[in-house]
Amino acid sequence: MRGRGTLLGLALLGSLVSVGGCALMPASGPASWDVWAGQHDPGNIPYAFVRITPKIASILGKAVPRLVGEFPDRSRPTDIRFGIGDIVSVTIFEATSGGLFIPAEAGVRPGNFINIPNQPVDVNGNISIPYAGAIRARGRTQVELQQAIVDALKDRAIEPQAIVSIVEQRTSLINVIAEGRATRIPAQLAPERVLDAITRGGGPGGPGPDMWILLERNGRRALAPFGALLYEPTNNILVHPNDTIYLYREPQTFLAFGALGNQQQIPFGMWRISLAEAVAKAGGLADATADPASIFLYRGETREVAEAMGIDCTPFQGPIIPVIYNINFRNPASYFLATTFEMRNKDVIYVSNSVSAEATKFLTYLRTVTSTLNDPVNYAISGLALRNIIKTPITTTTTSVFTGSAPIIGVPVPAP
Repeated sequence: MRGRGTLLGLALLGSLVSVGGCALMPASGPASWDVWAGQHDPGNIPYAFVRITPKIASILGKAVPRLVGEFPDRSRPTDIRFGIGDIVSVTIFEATSGGLFIPAEAGVRPGNFINIPNQPVDVNGNISIPYAGAIRARGRTQVELQQAIVDALKDRAIEPQAIVSIVEQRTSLINVIAEGRATRIPAQLAPERVLDAITRGGGPGGPGPDMWILLERNGRRALAPFGALLYEPTNNILVHPNDTIYLYREPQTFLAFGALGNQQQIPFGMWRISLAEAVAKAGGLADATADPASIFLYRGETREVAEAMGIDCTPFQGPIIPVIYNINFRNPASYFLATTFEMRNKDVIYVSNSVSAEATKFLTYLRTVTSTLNDPVNYAISGLALRNIIKTPITTTTTSVFTGSAPIIGVPVPAP
């Protein structure tokens, strides 16, 4: 009866493990078929499943964080216009002496001009010109303000001409904020680019692949690694007056889980890396357990990028769509795709175990369970045998073994 009970228990346990073995086995993450099946539990976060193809890699290559992506207009900035608080200098010329500003006796002067004292643009946006009154300066360029002064004086002065120059610029500024300092630099009449403005503002504050640049203009923002300005010249766009350039340091990292050499948080170590480089940094695939066809990358994509990849975004809420990408390293051509697929900050790489590795774990677990159940049975059988031996009476006689004529040893022999 005890032997039958043991066999019955083993059979029930075996059937239970065979049905729910995957759920019982220890693992570092979901099985590959669970990821491929998609999210069917309405209580959990839904996600989109996308296989990496050349088309997908091309779409994502255009969606990387770059300045030129948010500000594609490469036209030169508009001319600098005066604002309230700017200090300007005005010089007025007349064709001959004896006019409004140049008296007749001043003919010996080296030039028929007069300098008006420097003055700021007042709160009403005006400057004051003698005999012309208040001239609007706010919102006007240097040329426009000069023409306005000439128009106001042409009926009084002799062929007047005016030259306006800015003494101190207080409105058309560029803010450069870096680690430990903030600088406001005046915008230049000649167009300059982002790196020029950063240089005038004191530089990036330190080298390194972890430097990021944030450009804000008219309520819009663009973010890019600082290395993109150096190695991709198209990102070194023209700056405009009143731009804000913010430089800060943020290490880029990704997480590696599953059947990889290491399971940890790994820094990029450079301003960008590819998926192939990330897998290599994680120690590569574990030869004994990894399934090369089950390499998954977890990332949140914007709704625009997800729709460009053909994802139906109606089941998702919010601007960020959870996406799981899959690449098959059993296909030799996939390594080319992996070198063009650019990693993002905080990406998660997960490599699932192969079916053979799961089967090996199941058989090892089953062997452990079987041995655990057999041990008490073996102990019980051994104990019964020992008890029977102890209870059986044993009588012995001594028999001498002779070699020749002399006994060598006495051996106990059981009585018949």
